[in-house]
Amino acid sequence: MKLATLKDGTRDGRLVVVDDALERCTPATGIAATLQAALDDWATAEPALQTLAERLNGGGIGNADPFSGAICDSPLPRAYQFADGSAFLNHMELVRKARGADMPESLYTDPLMYQGLSDGFLGPCDDIALADEAWGIDFEAEIAVIVDDVPMGVSPDRASVHIKLIMLCNDVSLRALVPGEIGKGFGFFQSKPASAFSPVAVTPAALGDAWDNARLHLPLRSFVNDAEVGHPDGGTDMTFGFDALIAHAARTRRLGAGTIIGSGTVSNKDRAAGSSCLAELRMIETLEHGEPRTPFLKHDDRVRIEMRDAGGASVFGAIDQRIVTA
Repeated sequence: MKLATLKDGTRDGRLVVVDDALERCTPATGIAATLQAALDDWATAEPALQTLAERLNGGGIGNADPFSGAICDSPLPRAYQFADGSAFLNHMELVRKARGADMPESLYTDPLMYQGLSDGFLGPCDDIALADEAWGIDFEAEIAVIVDDVPMGVSPDRASVHIKLIMLCNDVSLRALVPGEIGKGFGFFQSKPASAFSPVAVTPAALGDAWDNARLHLPLRSFVNDAEVGHPDGGTDMTFGFDALIAHAARTRRLGAGTIIGSGTVSNKDRAAGSSCLAELRMIETLEHGEPRTPFLKHDDRVRIEMRDAGGASVFGAIDQRIVTA
């Protein structure tokens, strides 16, 4: 099942069910007005939404509307909580090396996680408005999950049952602001503006064999101005699966329905897979050539993030954004 939120002039948009081909959609009328409302009562809403999805995919809804990512907000336009991890340690090693920071041994056994902005996400095709190119504007292509109510202290082997939807994320980062914030010892804030998520969120069952061991085993493709930056596999070299990330987040608190957990930048050890952010690419260039050769994003640059299945079909639709002057 695939779900999306259409922009309708309200803060939380209008929930629709989308067909598997991402061509048509139908309102979730009478089931849930918004995705958050569905998640608040998922045990009741999910079967009804699934039945509607089956009718839509089977051609049983003749007046279905055309679907496009351009009319979408993020599946959750705002969320009660967004906790972003860093599950791909290859990425951690490279970006920390770029700013002269060591890798603490604890990072190999205990996930790193920060609490990100969640009171208003960007839509998948919304412009990224930032005032100053000198901030070191970067994208980060990630995978994210949405959970239902998670009890405090949940174990990793029980955490997976709480994963209800999966989506893609562009975790926008301002690299030049990171060192000053981290140096204060209190974490990210100004260096992490609003993120964007893919047009649709997908249930684990709809991903088939690609969803395994709380990991998504498909290439995540990123482009800047139509030039591919990378296509690393979302399941390869993921040290901590989403089960471990959820358990980490819930160690001392419950997680409310609608909480988003991010994977961090997808990264593979195989250099041929490329990168999912410019900071990592620049560090690789520095290691290979003695200096970075790729600039950070400039105004009018365009970022595209997408994942396609084994048959070449888009799974989540594309995040397709342009950098503009605030």
